[in-house]
Amino acid sequence: MTTQVLYPILYLEINLTAILLILFIRFKTLGISKMVSQRNFSFAIDAEIAFFLSDTVAVLISCGLIPFSRAGLLASKTVYFFSTALMCFFWFIYFEHLQGSGFVASRKLVLISSCLVWAMAVLLLVNLPSGILFYVDDGDVYHRGPFFLLQYLLSYIYVFAACGHALIGVFRRKNLSHRRLLISLALFPIAPAGAGILQFIYPQLPVACVALAFATMIMYHNWLDEILSMDPLTRLNNRKQLSFHYESWQRQGDSTPLYVLMIDANKFKSINDTYGHIQGDAALERIADALRMACGALPHRANIARYGGDEFVILAKAEEPAVIDRLKERIAAYLEQLNREARAPYGLTVSTSP
Repeated sequence: MTTQVLYPILYLEINLTAILLILFIRFKTLGISKMVSQRNFSFAIDAEIAFFLSDTVAVLISCGLIPFSRAGLLASKTVYFFSTALMCFFWFIYFEHLQGSGFVASRKLVLISSCLVWAMAVLLLVNLPSGILFYVDDGDVYHRGPFFLLQYLLSYIYVFAACGHALIGVFRRKNLSHRRLLISLALFPIAPAGAGILQFIYPQLPVACVALAFATMIMYHNWLDEILSMDPLTRLNNRKQLSFHYESWQRQGDSTPLYVLMIDANKFKSINDTYGHIQGDAALERIADALRMACGALPHRANIARYGGDEFVILAKAEEPAVIDRLKERIAAYLEQLNREARAPYGLTVSTSP
């Protein structure tokens, strides 16, 4: 079998693998997330599939394995670039949902932000007779036009905006509970962008689709791991993960003493009854952030978990009890600071017991 035949078959196999992987992710995540964000996740996956398929069809046409010439190649490339814009837009909206951005709560702002997708649609229509973005010559050979880079710019603005927002959030104190999620969002485009640049320079390399599929799989895995091991409100470990860490410490036979610190919010029921459950949830989030900040100074990494309701547990290794005493003092100090910064209409303290 000649190289001319082997190359498109290899390209087809790689892209079909990516499509199957993406389909698996979509069906596994149905119903897990909130309705609106899940819908945007599904739209992003649909756009990825269109992106993979149109890329594959274009290569098969160019190699002569599909009996379509100029019209087929133009159509597949048009779908390819429009699906790129759609995919980036829906990932942008989905990322904003995950970050709890107020932007996506406004239907008007979401519609305004879609203007780049509509701009891409107009450009692609104008491109068909003019070839300003790309064209196919009389010999059925594909060429890039003078404004070829514009279609990448319009699409990637969404990616830069979403990941830039996530990166800024990583360094904000109020996002301590979501830092792990924000880091994964900020890192999401690195592999696909690198693969896209490589395929832009060497169009014959089939790396963009598979890199995007694996990046999506990694994000899905991180998300699933958080669902299984973390408390959704405070983003602390849940009871199951707490038990896992305790059992791991027992198996390792570590000689460093392990302290189990129980933390209860004082008069939490009064906060809920007087100010409502939204304020109650905010109080629990501040307690969680105070625990994270206080444990950051420990000589060994601590395991912090929400045990249930307003109860928290810290598993901390320390050589002497004085380390735990200082930890309790830091918890109280950080909690007072966070509550003051939040301008809460109530006092917030906790009781700690070893």
